[in-house]
Amino acid sequence: MSYKIIAATGCPTGIAHTYMAQEALQEAAKKRNVSIKVETHGQSGVENALTEKEIKDAEGVIIAADIDVNPDRFAGKRVINVSVSKGMKDAEELVDAILNDSSIPVYKGNGLENATSGSSGENISSGFWHTLYIQLMNGVSHMIPVVVAGGVMLAVSFFWGINSADPKSSQYNQFAYMLNTLGGMTMNLMVPVLCAYIAEAIGKRAGLIAGFATGMLAFTNGTGFLGGIVGGFLAGYVTVLLKYLFKKVPKQLNGLKEIFIYPLLGVFISTAIMWFLSSPMKDINQGMMAFLKGMQNSDPIILGLIVGAMAAFDFGGPVNKAAYLTGVALLGQGNFYFMSGVSAACIAPPLATGFAVLLNRKAYTSEERNAGYVNFLLGSTHITEGAIPFAAKNPFLNIPSFMIGSAIAAILSYATKISDPAPHGGFIILPLVNHPLLWVLWIVIGALVSGILLALSAGKQARKNAVLNQPAHTADFKNSTQSVRNSLNLVTPVTGPDPGSILKKQNIEFDVEAKTREDVLKYLADLAVRNQDAVDSEPVYQKYLAREQQGSTGMEKGIAIPHAQDAAIKRSSMMILKLKTPIEWQTLDGGKIDTVISFLIPENSADHLKYLANVSKLLAHDHFIKQLKNAHSKEDIRKLFSL
Repeated sequence: MSYKIIAATGCPTGIAHTYMAQEALQEAAKKRNVSIKVETHGQSGVENALTEKEIKDAEGVIIAADIDVNPDRFAGKRVINVSVSKGMKDAEELVDAILNDSSIPVYKGNGLENATSGSSGENISSGFWHTLYIQLMNGVSHMIPVVVAGGVMLAVSFFWGINSADPKSSQYNQFAYMLNTLGGMTMNLMVPVLCAYIAEAIGKRAGLIAGFATGMLAFTNGTGFLGGIVGGFLAGYVTVLLKYLFKKVPKQLNGLKEIFIYPLLGVFISTAIMWFLSSPMKDINQGMMAFLKGMQNSDPIILGLIVGAMAAFDFGGPVNKAAYLTGVALLGQGNFYFMSGVSAACIAPPLATGFAVLLNRKAYTSEERNAGYVNFLLGSTHITEGAIPFAAKNPFLNIPSFMIGSAIAAILSYATKISDPAPHGGFIILPLVNHPLLWVLWIVIGALVSGILLALSAGKQARKNAVLNQPAHTADFKNSTQSVRNSLNLVTPVTGPDPGSILKKQNIEFDVEAKTREDVLKYLADLAVRNQDAVDSEPVYQKYLAREQQGSTGMEKGIAIPHAQDAAIKRSSMMILKLKTPIEWQTLDGGKIDTVISFLIPENSADHLKYLANVSKLLAHDHFIKQLKNAHSKEDIRKLFSL
């Protein structure tokens, strides 16, 4: 089968983000009635793999990944390369771009040029920092299973006592000794594996060899995971440099380069540089770990605030991973207390969404309620990513709500000296925790606090959207827009009265100066009189104000749609203002307004509902909104609204 779009998704842990991005892209393509196949790179490996024929037949490629998904196989195709989180949150934008934006560049195989959307001017391709992040996360994704396996074996060995692996102790147990030895040996692979797979993402197989050797040196010299990160990039880019220097060597010697020149010179140069870097990096690593240990004992509140905020800031993203990797590094040094706060802060957010939907069921859709219930299970197993859709719904309120609950859980864990010797597993590893019931209590308290804040925020947002206890057929335009968004599936054709028929060029103005909502409404009323659409501006202005008192006409994405109906209005008219500076206006997404679409309707006319409904259908399309925001001539705007 041929697919119009193909995609690849992948995240460092390969548990949740990977499949959430897959689902979002598939749903976005379904709404546009186009075929798509999404290849996933999870912890179980590559699933739904793309074939050579499918790649050849596809019109465009979307890569939404924070790990290396081998993009070179897409050479010659138009490719969008973004983070996995953007694949989850902006799937519809990505699908629209790959279908409609001719400025998306063709991937050359050795690197992707920056793609700029012709309609939005927004860089949606892979940039330098995102590339570095992908390379880093390739190492992290391979390191995590190693850490989990080694950490759990170490933790289980303590069932027989803290000294059960010491032959001189009365607690000694031979099986515990074996587990402790194997677990410690596996944990020691953390830095070499991290280093090797960062280098592999940069320099492929030749980089992997240099990365392993550099990582072993970093581990031996005590540089910690910081040394692994630096060594990985060092080995990878040394390999890239060698490939550049030897690219003119005859093809007949390619085998010699791969098995002799690159490994030998790559290992020598990388390890030699790391040899001299090891001493200062060891001091930095030891200083950082000593600082964190000191804070853990003397300032658990400050440390808990920092760890909680980091863990709940991006739910498995780079900030969250920084806290997690620090906990893993301290585990490797025998510090089991730091990880208790990290794990508590990661478990609390998904549990909070479950409490939120229980506390305020009416504020959530049935789909959201089901997701919240499922998050009780996900959170209990240390999978934080289930909280992402709830955070994305209202990030400016919901993310701080998550951070507060996570910080509370982490602070309480540190203050009561909870120890968690396992780097993952959630409540599955409770038998390994020194105070399991107390730890669960602290996590539940933090999750409940976040859940209450989320429920309050959702209730306020639902009331603003007029979805609580109001009929779906109300004439209010805000409800009309919401109903259209929920029912059109974004592909319903627009029929009926043409909004463009009541939009005159003189009613379109750019760079309008206004400081407040009232300034805009007064400007509209005066414009109506100036263009002979109304006989008196004051009653029109008062009708605008009265409409705003009934409920704000501020919508989403910087658009407001004020409308007035009065005897002073001579004929149905549509006006569009683009503001010079965005202004405050109560909106559905909490943002500022920069574009105003207004309707003037004579007193006894019912036409405004038809015009408003059709404009709402147009505004349900993100692509249409982008075109409107980027239109710089009156004629372009008139054409947009002409059906």
